[in-house]
Amino acid sequence: MSNKSILNEEIKEVETVYDMDGTATEDMSIGSAQLTEGKQDKGGKKGKKTSLKFIVGTVLHQYRFHLIIVGLCVLMSAVATVLGTTFIQPLIDNLITPLIGTENPDFSRLLMSLGIMASIYFVGIMCTALYSQLMVYISQKSLKNVRDTMFARLQNLPIAYYDRSNDGDIMSYFSNDTDTLLHMIAQGIPQLMNTAFTVTAILVAMFVINPILAGITVVYAGLMLFIAKTIGQASAKNFRRQQETISDVNSYVEEMISGQRVVKVFNHEEKCKSEFASINDKWRDASFNAVRLAVSIGPIMSGMGHLLYVIIAIVGGILSINSIGGTSIGAIVSFLMMSKMFVMPIMQVAEQINNIAMASAGSERIEGLLSEEEEVDNGYVTLVKAELDLGEYKEIIQENEHDRGEWCWKHPHGDGTVTFHKLVGHVELDHVDFGYVPDKLVLHDITMVAEPGEKIALVGSTGAGKTTITNLINRFYDIDDGKIRYDGININKIKKQSLRKSLGVVLQDVNLFSGTIADNIRYGRHDATDEEVIEAAKRANAHDFISVMPEGYNTVIDGDGNGLSQGQRQLLSISRAIIADTPLMILDEATSSIDTRTEVLVQKGMDALMNGRTCFVIAHRLSTIQNSDCIMVLEKGNIIERGSHESLLAKNGRYAQLHSGGEAVED
Repeated sequence: MSNKSILNEEIKEVETVYDMDGTATEDMSIGSAQLTEGKQDKGGKKGKKTSLKFIVGTVLHQYRFHLIIVGLCVLMSAVATVLGTTFIQPLIDNLITPLIGTENPDFSRLLMSLGIMASIYFVGIMCTALYSQLMVYISQKSLKNVRDTMFARLQNLPIAYYDRSNDGDIMSYFSNDTDTLLHMIAQGIPQLMNTAFTVTAILVAMFVINPILAGITVVYAGLMLFIAKTIGQASAKNFRRQQETISDVNSYVEEMISGQRVVKVFNHEEKCKSEFASINDKWRDASFNAVRLAVSIGPIMSGMGHLLYVIIAIVGGILSINSIGGTSIGAIVSFLMMSKMFVMPIMQVAEQINNIAMASAGSERIEGLLSEEEEVDNGYVTLVKAELDLGEYKEIIQENEHDRGEWCWKHPHGDGTVTFHKLVGHVELDHVDFGYVPDKLVLHDITMVAEPGEKIALVGSTGAGKTTITNLINRFYDIDDGKIRYDGININKIKKQSLRKSLGVVLQDVNLFSGTIADNIRYGRHDATDEEVIEAAKRANAHDFISVMPEGYNTVIDGDGNGLSQGQRQLLSISRAIIADTPLMILDEATSSIDTRTEVLVQKGMDALMNGRTCFVIAHRLSTIQNSDCIMVLEKGNIIERGSHESLLAKNGRYAQLHSGGEAVED
């Protein structure tokens, strides 16, 4: 049973659920940008909705100088387009019309004007090409930084976040949600800038040419924008739903792929197909409702643009015929072209509503992740290497910067003094109470002492709280009442990184990573030499099977160790713990999913691992914990029996029942 499943069972035992939402108080950096995080109310929802402007503006802050260049290029491109169009009126009225009917027309001025127009358009094309390339650079760099920031935040989140989140949903942050931002940054932002500059330049030119037609165009454009905004707001709600449902699809697919053996063993294929179809239908419906509104904007805006063209032609013709406002044929032609140019950016922005709405939904989800409360660490006691210097009357322990000597706790005090305490592995739980939520205790008044080098075994029914105890020692969660002391120091005073550096953990579910076997063993201590890696494998009884592999210790494994047996994976996990060389070990169901023959081999590796170390062992096979110094029997969060194997059998209590009945006490 996985660690997450164990925790869920323990939570269900007291009929409670996780409720770990809080208020984010720290900032996350993206380059030079600071992400000021939103806050969440008690229900877990943000008090203020994340805006696309906030996310994009913050993400792009470090590229503001690049954006200034982009803005200038967009401005020059828009001006070039408008200037080229304004040439049409003088071209027709002053150059082309006078040449009509002329016997020997002089085309020199006309050709010169056409050359100027071509030059203006060429400048516009070059500016467009430049800002397009810059936006590609900005968008890719921004998304890289966003992913870096999200991943960094994930590393700083508490275990409780992962207990209540599924892998597929987390992966959606890095794929679907960031992709929506990519499209928005690469396409939406330059389109919005181009629209703003182009529309402004065209409006100025329109009012210069004919204020009456310009006024009609402005009023009509306001109507277009109102319609686009109304449709866009309705579409955005459905796009948020679409992002949530695609996350559900990804989560289900990830879960079914990882559990495919179980699916096939129990002939669950048809049921899986049916369940996936149901989840996929929800995504389809949400996507349909979102897209059907978004795609309707383009045709509506296009139709309204054609109607504006007709209105300007009719009104302009009336003005020209009646000689109102000095409206010439060239002015009407120029104005008709400008009306097309005026409507086109509005249409393009309206068509971007799909990307804008999806990016808004994706940015809200990303901001939700970045607003998750990080793991709090108020500890100030650190783990350092120190040398023992025997003075005349007392031991003087000095901090060693060259990584020699022994591990010691460096304990600064309020008066400015610093004391050092040797790390020996003494653990004490003093009247500890703990619950995942208030008023729902999982552990009740737990008291136990593990002397240096002792082996403490924890047994009991599913949900009794065994794994919770080891998680409290790791400070994956903080206790509600009582104290946990490590070498006499309250663990709340120890920095979590130092605390966990002093602990070794071997779990039932082994996590291996893509890389060589040596790299996976070296995960316990990154600076370990090849010789130390081999020695650790030998002590764990893993050397023999590693030696016969194609590349030995350089054999590359992937897919969480696919191709290795469960016993081999467990031996690598034990090797990793041995090379970490910590004084305190936690072994959680380390032999529960391997066969009896392999268990003998693994048990020898565990014995080598536990030798001389303080150990907490959770096991469902009583044979593996009979030689423990003390066995704790837990039921419903209480220690109901404690003692050695022989003394507990003599009591003829719960442990004796488990032993005589051969019951499994798995967690």
